Amino acid sequence: MTDNSFAPSPVSSAPHAEETDFGFRSVRKEEKKPLVRAVFDSVAGKYDVMNDLMSLGIHRVWKRIFVTELGPQPGLSLLDLAGGTGDITFGWLKGGGGPAIMTDINASMLSVGRDRALSRGFVSDLSFCVVDAEAIPLKDMSVDRVSIAFGLRNCTDKLAVIREARRVLRPGGRFMCLEFSRVQVAALSPVYDAWSFKVLPAMGNLIAKDRDSYQYLAESIRMFPDQETLADMFREAGLSHVRYQSLSGGIAAIHSGWRL
Repeated sequence: MTDNSFAPSPVSSAPHAEETDFGFRSVRKEEKKPLVRAVFDSVAGKYDVMNDLMSLGIHRVWKRIFVTELGPQPGLSLLDLAGGTGDITFGWLKGGGGPAIMTDINASMLSVGRDRALSRGFVSDLSFCVVDAEAIPLKDMSVDRVSIAFGLRNCTDKLAVIREARRVLRPGGRFMCLEFSRVQVAALSPVYDAWSFKVLPAMGNLIAKDRDSYQYLAESIRMFPDQETLADMFREAGLSHVRYQSLSGGIAAIHSGWRL
């Protein structure tokens, strides 16, 4: 039997129309972005350590699979949303992809990514921009690939992000999302819950001196749509040939859709 003691109650997890989730809390929609920004301002310097902790290092394998699926080619351009410290952008460029725009709504995160890019010699065919993924400042049909990895769950209006991604894609372009998802192996659930809600916040407190941010990140994963629900959102946004691939028993998943 799965231990559901960490899950929010159905009542508390259903915010009113003018509200949204911030972890297990319901907050007004206009409050979420500043709250999320504060979390990532806090963890920016430890972001890679955070991902290693949250996934036991497996996120690096997931990202390699994700970049391979993106299909880097010299003639294709990439818009990387919520680019964080640059793993997807750098993987794209190393794989032979064309011009890339690395973006994040959080300037602190983008600054870390820019520093990493310079230290790795990624100076050509790469630009940086602070961007809210719900309102992308690009023209319609202007890029070939749009990616977002471990960022969609932190957005207030997830459907708006997917619609914006489709808008800026050229016909034949592809939007791909890598995100923590719904565990599909029953035996993993109690272990994963204990890791997420007991071990991870304690380690966050020890390593980053910030228990609350790590607690939020664990809660945000549980509030994120499951694989089928997110696939339906891709279709609702107008994407075609939507599919997903669960990774590590559903701990994460890659979703993709095409603009035809």
